[in-house]
Parts: sequence; structure tokens; C-alpha cells
Amino acid sequence: MKVSALAQNLRGSEIIKIAGEINELKRQGQNIANLTIGDYDSNIYPIPGELKKGIVDAYAENQTNYPPADGVLTLRESVSVFLKSRLGLSYKPNEILISGGSRPLIYSTYLAVVDEGDKVVFPAPSWNNNHYCDLLKANGVMVQTRAENNFMPTADELRPHIKGATLLALCSPLNPTGTMFSKKDLEEICDLVIAENRNRAAGEKPLYFLYDQIYSQLTFGNNQHFDPVTLRPELRDYVIFIDGASKCFAATGVRVGWGFGPEALINNMKAIVGHMGAWSPKAEQVAMAKYIIDEASVNSYLTTLKSNIQASLTALHNGFQQLKTEGFAVDSIAPMGAIYLTIKIDYTGKKTPDGTILNDSADINFYLIKEAKIAFVPFSAFGTGDDVNWFRASVGACTLQDIEDALPRIKAALAKLV
Repeated sequence: MKVSALAQNLRGSEIIKIAGEINELKRQGQNIANLTIGDYDSNIYPIPGELKKGIVDAYAENQTNYPPADGVLTLRESVSVFLKSRLGLSYKPNEILISGGSRPLIYSTYLAVVDEGDKVVFPAPSWNNNHYCDLLKANGVMVQTRAENNFMPTADELRPHIKGATLLALCSPLNPTGTMFSKKDLEEICDLVIAENRNRAAGEKPLYFLYDQIYSQLTFGNNQHFDPVTLRPELRDYVIFIDGASKCFAATGVRVGWGFGPEALINNMKAIVGHMGAWSPKAEQVAMAKYIIDEASVNSYLTTLKSNIQASLTALHNGFQQLKTEGFAVDSIAPMGAIYLTIKIDYTGKKTPDGTILNDSADINFYLIKEAKIAFVPFSAFGTGDDVNWFRASVGACTLQDIEDALPRIKAALAKLV
């Protein structure tokens, strides 16, 4: 059957391929600790009770027709208050766009500013930027990052690629690593963007800055979230923020995301999201508008959620550090934010008990799925090479007990490799 060149050449999600393997083993009755999908098990991490009640009430009040294309006004007003109170960012309701989660906001940002052949710069590993570049036939430039800097890009690493670029796409806390920008590193990147835009000719498309901060409310310990506009206010006309309720309120299925930035650009994105029909359901918007300005409820929920997520991430990190101490070829980076832990399992070239050679990170992962009953996502799914033996572990769909139970299985599986 003849299909479009785009459909023919579009790469599927590597994470979904891994999920298919897990689901097949589960169908066979095996119990797998699934640390792959960047989601929550809603039975372990339910949405806030006040939000749930608000959604039910909104449906009872027949809030079931089309919402406005840019989102219900009361929600945009509440987001404006939320951003000011929690992040110190001042954006008016007409500079805010609501959509069905954050994904349509990212895609509409690409569609609003990137033309075919335009250069888009983003780090590897990072989530989905390579696929959005494929969709738009953009010139995607993946900048490889280093474990020594927690896989966060630096200005020096980005500098050779910025000239002539249309979009710089960054995220902090970062999916897939759970690591974050330091103030100094983000300031240096901001200065790089400012300098590049000062060199653009009149009428030339500027370098836009997509900043995904969907995990900004999920930070641990002394780690602090920073953003480009607070650090460098003169960037305000070029920065498009991606944010929303999905991750910080364990509400991935509720589908309420918000983007914000320059009004003219937000209006362009509004038209695109409208044609996509990627609105957030009206009842959920009405409920979210009430919930996010209930500061006491928000603080209470986030305190509990962060404590539980941090406990799981810390248990996994400590487990890997113990394995490292015992001589296993593993490592991990202390959790900073989001729901992810970055782990290293450096067993390329090793032989399994049945004589199979583990040729790359995917082989290591599938070996652990079958032998240790635990699943991670190799960084190769996020743009690195197959020879990079670092992985994302997502703890939102597992209990602390699940993680503690899995650590001895990992140790036993790795001990069998020669």
C-alpha cells in the first residue's frame, strides 16, 4: 500500500517497542518491574483528591462542550497566578495557551517557528526532539552531552552549532536523566542565545528558545529550578515555555498542559492547536482552574508526592552505588528532579549463560528484562549511540517495595555475565 514519504520513514517510539516486550512477558504471567514509561501508576500515585472531585463536579455541571481554542479563561488566569506565586514569572492570560497535555504545545512550537530545512539544536539524550525534526524535515542537530556534567548541555558544547539556528530546545529537570541546569550553566547558555540574536540581520528569523519545564515542581533537596527569563529578562521575546499539570500532579491522563511566551507567537500556536483539535477537555480545565490556586492543597500534595518519588529514586540510586562498591560495572547519578534516575550498566561484550553476546545497550536491557524481571530505557532511545551504556529508570509506575525487591535480581543477573 502506497503511503506518504513521512509515514514511510517516521521512526516509531523505541520505548513502545520495549513496552511490547514487557507486555508479552506479562501475558505469559511474569511479573516485571517496569521502569520504562515516564508515567505514574494511578493506584500508587493518584491525582489530588480536590482535583478529582473538581473534575467530577464539572462533569455534573455539564461542562462538556468545546472549550475556547486557547483554553478556558479562568484556567489561564489561574495559571498566571500559579506561575507568579511558584516561579516568579509574570505572564498575562493572553500569553498563555492551554492544550491536551504538553506534547501538542511542543509540536505547535515547532510548527510555529521551524520551516523545512531550518536548524534545530537540542541535546542528546533528550525526549522526542529528533522525532519532531523528522516530522518537519528540519535539520536536527543533536549535541552529545557528558556524564561528567550530568548529561546537561553546556554553552561550550552548544556554541559551535548555534549560528543560524532557528530553535534551541532544552529541558530542566531533564527527561530522561532527572538532572538539572545549574544557575551558572543556564546563564551561559542564555548569554549565547542573546549574542546570537544580536547578530541577526533586521527581518531575519531570530533564534527561539523552547524551554520545557514540565518537571519544575518536582525537585529534591537543595536542587533549585532556574529558567531563562528570570535569569535574563531580555530573552522574554524569544522563550516559549512548556509546562502543565501532567507530571507535578501525577495527572498524565487528565491532559491539561500550558505553554506561555510572547503573545504573537502564542496566538500562532493557538491557531495550530485549534486545527489539530488538541484541546484539553473542558471539565478538566474548569477543575484545574480552581485547584492550582488552592495553595494549601497544592503544597500538601506536592510534599507527599515528592517525598515518595524521592524515596524510590534514592533507593534505586543507593542500590546501584552498593553494586558499584562491590565491583559491578554500574553507576548512577544522584537524583535531582523529575521521576527519573540515570543509571549506567556497562556490560557490552559480555556473554550470557546461554552464550549470547551483549552487543549494545538494547541487548543489555532485554537481558535484564528476561533475567532480572526489570526494564529500563537505553539512552539510545533519546538520541545517543547504541554504545552508550546509560539508561533511564522511571519510578512513577513502581512502589518502593518493587524497587527494593528488584535490586537483588539485578545483582544476580549481572553476576551471571562473563
